[in-house]
Amino acid sequence: MALALAAAGCTTKGDGSGTTAGGTTPLPSTSGEQRISESELRAYCPNITLREGTAFFNTYEKGGEKDNARIIYQAAITDVTRACQYAPGTTTVDVAAAGKIVPGPKFKAGTITMPIRVVVTQGDSVLYSKLHKHQVSVTNPSSATQFVFNDRGISFPTPAEKSIQIFVGYDEGPYNTK
Repeated sequence: MALALAAAGCTTKGDGSGTTAGGTTPLPSTSGEQRISESELRAYCPNITLREGTAFFNTYEKGGEKDNARIIYQAAITDVTRACQYAPGTTTVDVAAAGKIVPGPKFKAGTITMPIRVVVTQGDSVLYSKLHKHQVSVTNPSSATQFVFNDRGISFPTPAEKSIQIFVGYDEGPYNTK
C-alpha cells in the first residue's frame, strides 16, 4: 500500500488533446494511459505535512481517558501523498493518507469513526478546511487493520509562488468519536 501511495506522489492529468495548455507535447504513452507533459511533471504540487500531535489518535472507553488499560483502539496515519491536476488558473488536489488501527485492551469488533481533518493554507489564509468522519470496519482483535483515506477534488487558484501547504491529521476538537 505504501508503495502505491508513493508511486501516486505528485501526478497530473492531461486533457487527452495531444498538447497541453502550455503548448508542450506530452510524453509518449506506451500503455494506452493518458499522456503527461514535461511541464506538468515539473509543475508545483503542494507538500502534505502531518502537524505534531495529529498523526496518532487513541480512543478510550468512557471514563478511561489517558488510562492505557482502557484503550479501545489506537490509530495512526503512517503515510500521506497527493495528486495534482491543472486547469487554467486552478489547481485541484486529491489528498490520501494511509494508516493502521491497533486494537487496545478494551477493543470490540465493529465500525470505528476517526476524525480526520484536511487543511489547505496559503500563508496565514485558510483556503480549505474539512473535518471528515472516516469509518473503518475493524474485526480482528489480535492484529492491526490498515486503512486508506481520500479527500478528492480540493480546488484553489493556482498560486504565483509556491506558498500552498496541505495538512492532514486527526482532529479531536469539538468532534466526539465515542
